[in-house]
Amino acid sequence: MIAHTTLAVGDYARAKRFYIDALAPLGYRNNMELGEAAGFNDGSNTDFWIVKEDTVVPTHLAFEARGKEQVEAFHAAALAAGARDNGAPGYRDYWPGYYAAFVHDPDGHNIEAVWYDYGKAK
Repeated sequence: MIAHTTLAVGDYARAKRFYIDALAPLGYRNNMELGEAAGFNDGSNTDFWIVKEDTVVPTHLAFEARGKEQVEAFHAAALAAGARDNGAPGYRDYWPGYYAAFVHDPDGHNIEAVWYDYGKAK
């Protein structure tokens, strides 16, 4: 199990604002800040961090949602916060019941919200 992860960002203030807005529908709140590093908590653990770096290598990170509505709300909030669409909410062919949406954040990271619809997986 992963305790926490960190994404490098180029413009700290822009990225912090983006993640505050984009992750709110998933229940995440910015609860820690140390210099140009911000931690986000979904109610249990500060498991997601962003940190200012001179070099940013885009990566993929998926957040688990609690339902289709959260996936859709994440996608809408992320686009409103400045993300580029990388896959509208919908079922994917990865495996039965995989419902996800994808955006590219301001640094080019591929950020996903996913919900596993176990009813469709049968």
